[in-house]
Amino acid sequence: MKPLKGIIDRFEEDIAVVEIDGVTQDFQKRFFPAAAKPGDFVEINGNQVTILHEETEKRRKEIEELMDELWED
Repeated sequence: MKPLKGIIDRFEEDIAVVEIDGVTQDFQKRFFPAAAKPGDFVEINGNQVTILHEETEKRRKEIEELMDELWED
C-alpha cells in the first residue's frame, strides 16, 4: 500500500481528521505522534504516522507571506 500524505485538519476525541487530496478521512488518533497538531503535514503508512516537519514549516511560511501581503498598506 502506498503511503498517504495529508494535513491534519482536527482531532475529535479518539479520531484524527486528515485532509488528503481535498477530501477528509478519519484515522485512529492513537497512531499519531503525541506532538502532532492541526496544520501538520503527515505521512500515513498503515498504522505508522510521521510528521513531515519540513513540509509543515514550508506551508506555515507560505501562509505567513500571504497574510503579510493581505495586510500590507
